[in-house]
Amino acid sequence: MHVPDGFINAPVSVATGAVAAAAVAVSLRGARRELAGAAQGGGTGAERTAPLAGLVAAFIFAVQMLNFPVAAGTSGHLLGGALAAILVGPYTGVLCVSVVLLMQGVLFADGGLTALGVNITDMAIVTTVVAYALFRGLVKVLPRRRRSITVASFVAALVSVPAAAVAFTALYALGGTADVPIGKVFAAMVGVHVLIGIGEAAITALTVGAVIAVRPDLVYGARGLTAPLELRTSPLAAPDGEPVAAPAPADEPATVPAAASDAAPRRSVRRVWLAGLAAALVCAGGLSYYASASPDGLEKVAQDQGIAAKAKDHATKDSPLADYSVKDITDPRLAGGLAGVIGVGATLAAGTGVFVVLRRRRSAGAGEAAAPAAERPTPEQV
Repeated sequence: MHVPDGFINAPVSVATGAVAAAAVAVSLRGARRELAGAAQGGGTGAERTAPLAGLVAAFIFAVQMLNFPVAAGTSGHLLGGALAAILVGPYTGVLCVSVVLLMQGVLFADGGLTALGVNITDMAIVTTVVAYALFRGLVKVLPRRRRSITVASFVAALVSVPAAAVAFTALYALGGTADVPIGKVFAAMVGVHVLIGIGEAAITALTVGAVIAVRPDLVYGARGLTAPLELRTSPLAAPDGEPVAAPAPADEPATVPAAASDAAPRRSVRRVWLAGLAAALVCAGGLSYYASASPDGLEKVAQDQGIAAKAKDHATKDSPLADYSVKDITDPRLAGGLAGVIGVGATLAAGTGVFVVLRRRRSAGAGEAAAPAAERPTPEQV
């Protein structure tokens, strides 16, 4: 659903750019709290959540390269807002998808640069806000089980995609450059993106479910709801007469008291990080070669409705990585795979860099706020 230059007029593009900038600024503040809050009740310190957030951005970039067929001559791909929000938090999720869109626009000529505000508003903000709001609502009414997290993830991701299609239609009604009846645009966009939403939901639920299965403490949306173990008294007693801890069944409520969570030893996230990076590299560097070559939902609608004629050449169309292929490499498999690997590396570096800076600023601010009053000069001392 990457909007190219030329589809939306300048005034609306500028307005959405301002909306996107404001949302990113708010998300920067919110992400500091989310990253710092990872040390509470999740078993991982904030110093280890920044690389995980960067990995989420890289994984979304990689999976977006895997266009899947949804109808005759039409394909779809992951948007990622729901996945990012559930894994690392809504504010951090907005930043993850924004980093992906920036890398795609600058390095790969995917999504117009003048339309960057439109794309961030539509693909990062709308999908994340809608998905996370629906996810939290479902979690409150569903049984407090790990399976409920996966179910809520599926539904939230499914709805987020047609919501983004509706948002694009609204922006096109305000600033579309082609004279096309808005009703036709709405029907075509929502119709095809409901189908794409099914693929988005499956990818999101499978990914969240996989992480929940091995490290539920790393899933932001599951904080306070699930935990790897629950301390429970067993009918069996230790030799000294004290009760022993028994593991909680995988699909039972597993809320852990704060004291037990704080006392739990910190578990390394290295294996999860390496597994996620390997999956991203396999998707971008290998599986992307087999992705559908059909136009995605927006491209297909633009072609059918005569909107595509308004598209303008991308400012970085001569980039060495334009169209996800390394220039001057004749083997398409190698050219595309290498471009995907470079993209994963660039997105991982950019995303991790942003989140490390946020985490350090948050930690520094918290340290100053926690300084003992005795260490601060009193008015009499001054």
